[in-house]
Amino acid sequence: SLYSSLEAIRKELLFGRGFILLRGIPVTKYSIKELAIIYYGIGMHFGLSLPQNAKGHVLGHIKDVGLSDSDHNVRIYQTKARQTYHTDSCDFVFLLCLQPAMKGGLSSIVSSVTIYNEIMQRRPDLLDVLFRPIETDRRGEVPLGMKGYYRMPIFNWFAGNLSTLYTRRYIESARRFDEVPELTNSQREALDFFDQLANDSTLNLNMKFESGDIQILHNHQILHDRTAYEDWPESEYKRHLLRLWISAPDGRPLPDTFVERYGSIEIGSALRGGVRVPKQTRSAPLEPE
Repeated sequence: SLYSSLEAIRKELLFGRGFILLRGIPVTKYSIKELAIIYYGIGMHFGLSLPQNAKGHVLGHIKDVGLSDSDHNVRIYQTKARQTYHTDSCDFVFLLCLQPAMKGGLSSIVSSVTIYNEIMQRRPDLLDVLFRPIETDRRGEVPLGMKGYYRMPIFNWFAGNLSTLYTRRYIESARRFDEVPELTNSQREALDFFDQLANDSTLNLNMKFESGDIQILHNHQILHDRTAYEDWPESEYKRHLLRLWISAPDGRPLPDTFVERYGSIEIGSALRGGVRVPKQTRSAPLEPE
């Protein structure tokens, strides 16, 4: 049955390899509204949806909207630039490909546990830095009473699991705040080695999305990236993905340090993760806004 198939996938994501690619949804047969309902319905089997931006969108649109990646308040998914390896603020990340790019735009994933193991084997002296808090930019999406950045470690051991939270680009842009110090030499060395390993073709996996593909990642153990891309000139063919952020009902326990980024670490809560700002209203737009 569909239920048993989705349940097997969910267990594999939580307790197994942490990623899966589903193929074959006939996206051209459905309207955008019908696709959103189908996609959102699949996502709800895995948990509760989370707001992905300050506007409260629980259905995200990954599409170039002509913004500059050099703007500190722009999220990189709104551009054609490479994203670089990162994690999001949720348990599961869903991506549904409506339209692939003309050229490029590959999805790349890598296991943060593999990166940890490689560092442990080759440069164990760098691990101490990665287990210490470091500032990361919120890119203008600031919860009530919080600063424009948060501080937490990249690597976090808790309840027998290694959970990772990492966005190098936003670690760098957090230096724009007066009270945030410049990165030390040891921090840069550790971050550079982390990135070197993430970009090692013997450790990562590239996926070329096709229309109708759904990629699902366990965010705490899989980092994801997207290569830069060239888009089709016709607006109806431009690269377009739909995204869900999900809080799982039986997600892994997270340490208290995640509270500053996630808001709540209560397992299964609709408040565990996502982007939270004052006067936010949840919505599921059918077009990028």
